[in-house]
Amino acid sequence: MDWRDVIDELDAGVERIAATLEGLTGDALQGASALPGWSRGHVATHIARNADSLWNLLEGARTGTEIPQYPSLERRDADIAAGADRAVGELVADVRATQARFSEQARSLPESAWSAPVRAMAGWPHPAWYTVFRRWNEVEAHHVDLAAGYGPADWPEAYVRWSAAATLADMAVLPDRLLGELAGLRITATDSGETAELGRAPGGPEASGSARALLGWLSGRSDGAGVHLRPDGPLPAPPPWPHEPSRFQEPRP
Repeated sequence: MDWRDVIDELDAGVERIAATLEGLTGDALQGASALPGWSRGHVATHIARNADSLWNLLEGARTGTEIPQYPSLERRDADIAAGADRAVGELVADVRATQARFSEQARSLPESAWSAPVRAMAGWPHPAWYTVFRRWNEVEAHHVDLAAGYGPADWPEAYVRWSAAATLADMAVLPDRLLGELAGLRITATDSGETAELGRAPGGPEASGSARALLGWLSGRSDGAGVHLRPDGPLPAPPPWPHEPSRFQEPRP
């Protein structure tokens, strides 16, 4: 999928987040999210600050200078905590404005900057155009994390197709030590036919389900509903998600 098409998907996704936030009362906004220790206000603030942080990477690609995604992990966490208690209107305005700023930066990125290397906060490098795909995961996953009625069943089909395929491809090259309980498993998307062999021996266990069901489980945004394990037993816990990307395909001109 061309990264320029993803920008429109991001704008629509953030509007859905804004609509969800606008439907919350002040008490609900300060209620617990699906992320341990974070209120819904924390999640909304993180969505906004993430847009700012990825804007930094695109600005680095534009200018040819290395700009860190965040100044530090401590500063990232402090900024999220500082904005978590704001009123609904302030949070919605922040989420919308930061997305608009990110989208305008992405749409105006010069052709020569598309493939400029930038670096994620976790340390791994990627071309600048991949930043919009990283943002897509943030927008859709954290909308679910608001725990306010939006779930994996509501994810756009285009997002599911891309992120499920990318997740399986990325997991297939992870070392066993990063796979945790999934080591030795084969994972198959029954609708797309895509698979990830995670060191599985012949006749070993297999988890299968639709791309949507697998993405919900592997991203930690569902309990694995719709995913079937053979032989029968409890689904293993997936490792932290998303993963370092395993490959990059240049966007189409």
